[in-house]
Amino acid sequence: MTSQPSGQKVFIFAPREEPPELIKRLEDRGCDVFIGDPAWQLPGGNHEDELVTHAREAVALTGTSIRNTPISRRIMEASQRLRIVAKYSVGVDDVDVDAATELGIMVTHAPTESNCFGVAETTVMMILAMLKRAMFRDAEIRAGKWREPYQKATFLGARLSDDYPGITIGLVGLGRIAIRVSQLLAPWRVRIIACDPYIPPGDFLLAGVKSVSYETLLRESDVVSFHVVLTKETRYMLRDEQIAMMKPGAIVVNTARGKVIEEAAVARAIESGHLAGAAIDAFEIEPLPMDSPLRKLGTKILMSPHSASHNADGELREGVSWAHRSVMMALQGGVPDNVYNKEVLPRWRERFGGVSVIG
Repeated sequence: MTSQPSGQKVFIFAPREEPPELIKRLEDRGCDVFIGDPAWQLPGGNHEDELVTHAREAVALTGTSIRNTPISRRIMEASQRLRIVAKYSVGVDDVDVDAATELGIMVTHAPTESNCFGVAETTVMMILAMLKRAMFRDAEIRAGKWREPYQKATFLGARLSDDYPGITIGLVGLGRIAIRVSQLLAPWRVRIIACDPYIPPGDFLLAGVKSVSYETLLRESDVVSFHVVLTKETRYMLRDEQIAMMKPGAIVVNTARGKVIEEAAVARAIESGHLAGAAIDAFEIEPLPMDSPLRKLGTKILMSPHSASHNADGELREGVSWAHRSVMMALQGGVPDNVYNKEVLPRWRERFGGVSVIG
C-alpha cells in the first residue's frame, strides 16, 4: 500500500490491472492515490472497517468487484467530499446504489466490449456444450464406452443445426451481452426470444429477437439464459415457481449474477428430470461450497469459477481505463458518460457540477 494521502484522495478499494501511467496521471493532477490490499477481494471475511478508515476524506472510490465487503452506505458516508464510486466492471451489485443516490454520489460502471463480449462468448460456449452434451460424451469415452445406442437419444443438441429453427433460446435481459449472444447465434438460425421491460421495442428488432413476457419465455424456451444485473427485481427471479413453467428437458444458463437463480431449486429440478441441465458461471456463494447440491449433478451441470469474461489479454483493462477517465471527469466537475444511477445527476450537479478539485 501507499502511504496515507494528504491531498485529493482517490481510494482504489479493489485493485486490478491498473497500468502505472493511469496512477501517474492522477498523481500529476494533484491526487493522492491509496491502493487497497488485494486480500480484501478474497473470499471470506469482511473488511468494512478497513475500507471505512481508508475512505475518509476521499473524493473518489474506484476498483473492481469486492463482493465480500460491498461498498456500503457506511463506507460512502466516511467522506462528505466523495463524488464518485467508479467500478471497473459491468455489475454494480457490490455497491449500495440506493444509498449512493441518497447521498448525492455518482456510481459509474464499465460495460466494455472486452468484458461484455467475453461473457457472451462463454454463454454461447455453454449453450452449445449443454445442448450437445459435450461433458457427457467426454465422460462416456473416458469410461471406455463408444457410441452406445442410448447416447443418441440423450443429445438434445441433435436438433441444433444451421438450417433447423427447432431450438428456442430465451434471453432474460437484452443489454450488450445478450445482444452479442444473439449476434453470435444468428448464423445458427435458431429462434431467439427475449424479455426486458426497460428496452424499447426497436432494440429487439435490431437484435433480431422477439420480445415476449418473462412467463412466455420460460414456457417456450429450450434454453433460458440470464443476462440481468442483480437488483431487488431480479434477485431470485428463477425459483421453483418459475422452473415449473419451463419446458421439460430445458436448460438454464447463468453468466450474470449468482443470486439471480436459486441454485437449490435448479438442482432439484435437474435431479427430478424436469430440467436437462444447467451451466453456471456466477454462484450465490463464492467460492462454491463443497456441500452445494450442484456438485452432485455430474455431467448435467457445467460450472465456471465466475470467469466468463476472462480472455488472454486481460478482461478488465478497458474497464480500468474507463473508470479512471470517469474519476478524472467527476473531479473536474463534469459528468462521465457511464453513470449508472442517472437519477442522482440533478443533486450531484448542485453539489459538485462545474467545480474542479484537481489541477
